[in-house]
Parts: sequence; structure tokens; C-alpha cells
Amino acid sequence: MRIEGVLLTDSPQISAPGADPTAYALDAIDRQIIARLHENARIPNVDLAREVGVSPSTCLARVRSLRERGVIVRYTAEIAPEALGYHLQALVSVRIRPGARHLMEQISDELRTQPEVAQLFFLGGSEDFLIHVRVRDSAHVREFVLKNLSANPAVALTETNLVFEHHTALSAGLRTVL
Repeated sequence: MRIEGVLLTDSPQISAPGADPTAYALDAIDRQIIARLHENARIPNVDLAREVGVSPSTCLARVRSLRERGVIVRYTAEIAPEALGYHLQALVSVRIRPGARHLMEQISDELRTQPEVAQLFFLGGSEDFLIHVRVRDSAHVREFVLKNLSANPAVALTETNLVFEHHTALSAGLRTVL
């Protein structure tokens, strides 16, 4: 589960509807709920309530509030890429030509539709995009780069790095703030 755009404070206040999503304030119980859901998004509500020390009805209301406020964005399943035939992962850096910067949103939209794209990052710095791709083999990554990037006249440069190992942090950085 991804948890994005959250300001964690000790304050029990709840942001007003329409407030800036980075201004959400979470109390200690919200933080505990988020931590438990991050570890196991399928935990039954009664077990979640017991673990955070509230009644099941309070817990359900809290989770519903977290969803409605946009704190909990979605619940997802992490699938082993190998199970789908993707035995290689790569990170592809992309630099767009200076005269083609107006096409960046269109390029981003096109890339996000490609089945090989696991993640797409829009960057500040020397590169414009970083694309995490999952592919069958080295020929497949080559085909992806040639077809989707090198053939695009707006693309000035690509650099492909193969991923030997990929680990998702168990805490995804949340332990330090929760």
C-alpha cells in the first residue's frame, strides 16, 4: 500500500475537506493503523482494532476517514515479476531535448501505458525521467528502449542500468515517522 502526501504530527486534528493534501495531520492511533495496514493491508478490522487498542467500530471509522481524506490512497498486491515471465528489471534514465520539453506530459502518458513500465519518475536534475521496467530478457529491454524511447525524436539521451537485485523496504521509510 502506498501512503503519499502525509504530514505526520502529534496533533489529533483532522484537516478540513479540500485542504492541501500535504497538510493532513495524524494522531498516534492513525499512525498505528497506517503502520499495521502497511505491513498487512488485508488484516481483518477486528484484529487491527485489537492491535491498536480501539473498538472495531472506532477502527473502521478511522480507516474510512483515512481513505476519505486521501491518506490511504489504495490497497495493492505485490506480484513477483518472475511469475509473469519478467526475469529482468532495468532502470532507464531519459533526457528530453530542450526544444521538446512541451511534450513531456504526452511522453509520460504514453510511457505509463506500456506493460513493461513498473514505475515512472519525473525528475528534477540532469535527467527528466527514470523508468523502472520489467522485461523478459535483455533483448526485451533493448526492444523497449528502441521502440518507446530511441525512436522518439523528443528523446535526446537514454541510459539503461540492469537491476541485479530489487528489494522493497519493509517499512518503506515509514518506521522513522510513525
